[in-house]
Amino acid sequence: MTPRIRMYATAWCPDCHQARRLLNENHIAFEEIDIERNADAEAFVRRVNDGKRRVPTFDVDGRIFHCSPFDPKKLKRELGLK
Repeated sequence: MTPRIRMYATAWCPDCHQARRLLNENHIAFEEIDIERNADAEAFVRRVNDGKRRVPTFDVDGRIFHCSPFDPKKLKRELGLK
């Protein structure tokens, strides 16, 4: 079963660009939510990151983690990639 992946991001964030590229290169489907266009999403990101706007923040089937600063090894590990 494929996990549901949500990436909370901004359009200008370099870490988000790198995460997006890694997901696309690995053909991983994900939903991207721009926290600058969605106040509820920004509030969620702040709530799960001790008040900080850490992007990208991921929700993988209810498991929440951030990848800021971007760390490709961490993201691959969190997603179960080799």
